Amino acid sequence: MPNHAAGSHVAIPGSVGVSADSPLAGFAENIEFALVVIDASRNISFVNKSAERMFGYNRAELIGNTLDLIIPPRLRGAHNAGIARVGSGEPSKLSGKTVEVSALRRDGSEFPIELSLSVWQGPNGVSMGGIIRDISERRQRDARLHRLAHQDTLTGLPNRFQFDMQLEDALAAGEPTGVLLVDLDGFKKVNDTLGHATGDTLLQALAIRLPAALDANAMVARLGSDEFAVLLRGIDKPGAVAAAASNLLRSFEKPFEIGDHLLKLGVSIGGAVAPSDGGVSEELLASADLALYRARQHGGSYRMFEPSMRNAIAVRRALQDELLRAISAREFALHYQPQVCLESGKVLGAEALLRWNHPSRGLLAPADFLAVLETHSGALTVGGWILDEACRQSAEWRARGFAPITMAINLFAVQVNAGNLAETVTSTLLRHGLPANALELEVTETIALDYEERTLAPFRKLGKAGVGLAFDDFGTGHAALSTIKRFPLTVLKVDRSFVRDMLRDPQDAAIVRAVLGMARDMGLSVVAEGIETRAQEAALYAMGCRIGQGYLYSKALPPAAFEKLMKRAEQIKDKTPAIRF
Repeated sequence: MPNHAAGSHVAIPGSVGVSADSPLAGFAENIEFALVVIDASRNISFVNKSAERMFGYNRAELIGNTLDLIIPPRLRGAHNAGIARVGSGEPSKLSGKTVEVSALRRDGSEFPIELSLSVWQGPNGVSMGGIIRDISERRQRDARLHRLAHQDTLTGLPNRFQFDMQLEDALAAGEPTGVLLVDLDGFKKVNDTLGHATGDTLLQALAIRLPAALDANAMVARLGSDEFAVLLRGIDKPGAVAAAASNLLRSFEKPFEIGDHLLKLGVSIGGAVAPSDGGVSEELLASADLALYRARQHGGSYRMFEPSMRNAIAVRRALQDELLRAISAREFALHYQPQVCLESGKVLGAEALLRWNHPSRGLLAPADFLAVLETHSGALTVGGWILDEACRQSAEWRARGFAPITMAINLFAVQVNAGNLAETVTSTLLRHGLPANALELEVTETIALDYEERTLAPFRKLGKAGVGLAFDDFGTGHAALSTIKRFPLTVLKVDRSFVRDMLRDPQDAAIVRAVLGMARDMGLSVVAEGIETRAQEAALYAMGCRIGQGYLYSKALPPAAFEKLMKRAEQIKDKTPAIRF
């Protein structure tokens, strides 16, 4: 590798060639910051003494080598992609910015650096120079406190507090301002399947890629786990904000190279512009959030705020108010859909389904209100009422001589997060004199994907007591097979979409057959949802399914009608004594 001896000419940031005995060369050699210059091929062409001390290599070992020597392996993909873009002639959007990244010492240890990048045309083409400062001590002392208040400690990006402060400053000064809210699609799956360390590294790579996709005046902030925001000061045209959103979308086209993994993420983006979409920060962010909601519905897209979106939120808010009144007025009711033994026709269980006796709109199905109720402040109250009422009804039917059946209820996420689920369920069963195996709790993917111990613990406790646990709509989402292993499941519910098309779609039939085989080997029951024809029933039975639910047997019925259905079913002579619990 070439070495620069005294009297030679060296390239330093901002220069073409400077004599080694010139004042500028002396300054570059002895400045406290490390100086590193590379060419378009990523080869190091100049380092100063501070760089030698900082990275632990002597000059001969650095010059002529690639920049990979001082970049952690997990970040090389992101860095190399950016250098390649600049080397091919694209302008650097990091030029003039100061960013915080991780670097690698000779001994293999990583440390945080502050990097300011410059790009220029030298005699041999494009050169890039970095002024580098080791910020290890700063992070360990007073600057750490500042970052905790203003900066995301994982990515080095501004945090929510800093973003809000900058946005309020811009609006107070009367500056035209654009904001983008960025929501990652698939990040949770990365965390769940590859671990939090990989997820953290992915976020750090995003902290490099997102700013690089935007103009220099854009501020990218991390608001939460997989939520980012962009502040565009001085921009008052929706078209310019939309262009920034489009650039962000394009930046996700290339997979992220994280260690040995190539990770493809989706993204949804919502944008708004002040003052037209909101003159204060709360209103502006609410407008961007409405646009983000619309973008999520389409997936992998961006949407700019439109005034018509407020109509949707106005309807939502009105519905929230009506739900609050409905809770007080006790306008909710439970209807029950039978779960039937395919062999005997016997009713083995019932799923309690919520209905709303609306004073002016009549009886409403969950599709009309459940999405709002799930995030409503009254969700915990309604969830508790469903549990109590379903158990009360089940106990009443048993007391009146009906054959014992399993009562299945759906849980809201807030019931799980409240921290007292096991105690609430146990006390409810005790109050109504029901055995634990009389109840089955149905969980959705949102709950099942939460692997934290605080979520799993109450289900394990209830499972040991004998309460059933069903995974609803299995096979339709992102839940991995490890979900079945982690949760103390007793039942898998095959989603109606597979049952509906299984007779004409071999893939759907294969999925149903695979779920049944896996459940059988794991000792789990299976309930096939959405059975509407005898042909579907026969095919499921031939595959080994023994319990079904759907309109072939009955829609969800009010208690009195469900009683009549049970009486009719009990008149059918059982072919087998099939009992689920």
